[in-house]
Amino acid sequence: QEQLNEKDLPLCRRVFSSSETVERYADFKSAVLVGKSNYLCTSRLATALRDKHELIPTAEHTELQRIAAWSATSADGLRHELTPPPSLDVWELVNADSSSCARKYCDHESCFYQRARARLRSAHVIIVNHSLLFTHIAAGAGENGGARGVLFPDDFVVLDEAHTVPSVATDHCGLRLSSYGTERMLKHLYNPRTKRGLLLKHGNPTTRQLVVDAMEAATQFFAFIDERLLTKQAIVRVREEGFAEPWLEGPLLALHKAVRQAADKLDDGRERDELLEQARRINTYQTGFRQFLTVAEPEKFVYWVERSGRRQTIVTLRTAPIDIAPFIQEELLGCGTAVICTSATLALAGSMKPFQTRIGALNVPAAIERSPFDFDRNFRAFVATDIPLPTRDQARLALDALIDYVRYCTLRVPGGSLVLFTSYADLRHVSNALEADYLAAGRPLLRQGGDLSRTALAETMRKTGNAILFGTDSFWTGIDVPGPALSQVILTRLPFEVPTHPVLEARTEWIRDQGGNPFNQLTLPEALVKFRQGVGRLIRSAADQGVVTILDSRIVQKPYGRWFLDCLPRAEITRMDRAS
Repeated sequence: QEQLNEKDLPLCRRVFSSSETVERYADFKSAVLVGKSNYLCTSRLATALRDKHELIPTAEHTELQRIAAWSATSADGLRHELTPPPSLDVWELVNADSSSCARKYCDHESCFYQRARARLRSAHVIIVNHSLLFTHIAAGAGENGGARGVLFPDDFVVLDEAHTVPSVATDHCGLRLSSYGTERMLKHLYNPRTKRGLLLKHGNPTTRQLVVDAMEAATQFFAFIDERLLTKQAIVRVREEGFAEPWLEGPLLALHKAVRQAADKLDDGRERDELLEQARRINTYQTGFRQFLTVAEPEKFVYWVERSGRRQTIVTLRTAPIDIAPFIQEELLGCGTAVICTSATLALAGSMKPFQTRIGALNVPAAIERSPFDFDRNFRAFVATDIPLPTRDQARLALDALIDYVRYCTLRVPGGSLVLFTSYADLRHVSNALEADYLAAGRPLLRQGGDLSRTALAETMRKTGNAILFGTDSFWTGIDVPGPALSQVILTRLPFEVPTHPVLEARTEWIRDQGGNPFNQLTLPEALVKFRQGVGRLIRSAADQGVVTILDSRIVQKPYGRWFLDCLPRAEITRMDRAS
């Protein structure tokens, strides 16, 4: 988002200024939109400072004062600007994600979020990531029964990196009810340990006991899900109702009624709105639990439970649409708004049909533009033909071969190498085996999964110039390291997704039930897109040059291998084996 706003749009303005035809548009205004919870609301901050003894424990008062001091000098009031990051419990009390942060209560001159909204209202171009866009679209669809509250007919939407749209839309168009989220919602009302919360001021002992009852029911419910379904694996699909009792139904219903009554006792204003918002949130959770426990729409949605978090203690109930195309078609493509989808990896073997099918856009115009880069001069592809297939009985041999090839290929290229894996276990095994070799050669080894973030790893690679970076899923796309610092990309495996995740499993079943071929219609197209993204990490500018090395012999041994070869920007490949 920042790159678009700080680099690309200024370039557009310069281009517009240089042409008499479009010169009058050169002064267009742009703004970046991020989620409300990222902004500080100064009015909520003032309320929290006033009522801190009722809202937060004494130990957190210093944190509140730190946020207040920072707000006096902050330009945008965005959470990521505060170092170290604020306490989540305190930030929840002061961020703008609340109905009490509204134009009728907040002065746009002092409230960071209202100031940002004012910029948005005057902007001609709004930059937003896919996740927030589909969060807004899904919320509008849910609340208004399909009525549009985000996009309007005179808008013009450009979805860059549009190959990610189906997965992002899927992730935001279902239920997500977690033990962590439920606990935070209830503790915001009343925390029995610290004796703080909204209901300390606006409730009574009976109301606060209802919160305690709901907490106990939630603990019992999520512990049962964990013990009943998640002891052997972290993700389990749910196919029919009856797997758990609705322990939360009664406590949430009683709490919702009590919070509404507490709100009705107050005059119109910020505090009443805040309680009404909490009542709506309780009702949303209650409805969501009911829908999940009854497996309400198994023909349209897939249901599963999962365990996550750093200590694997968060239990979450999830749903997602099996076919995302109807939602995208109705809420985005079919609402009268002009939409352009663009990406370097929308077409597969010269056809846009697979992507168009996935988003419900078969009858819209499509065009494929050739790359301006000189791949014949700057790109070479090598394919290892003698690596054992990654079957169960040859897994050890395949790993040993990978180690040999990765050592040879990375040490033969003086610039940086990005080594992409499909398995973190393989990444760890190969990197451990080669660590001493790289140390002896004076080559920095960077590994995903350590202390450095993805952004920090990429930045280190750029600065070092000859680093070897081992990455998995998220490094196949989005990472940008121009110049000799990235002179080679090594793909250790063709990126096939094993359909063990409930969404992939359900979509596989759905395609098969319709008489289709899940491998040709789902598994292969998704692998081809990811493969093209991985290859695309290499050449990022007209001056870039380097090699792509593919260490999966299936690309030349299996019939589907030609589809992957067709995805390479240059048809000519060099075959190699360890004997030669």
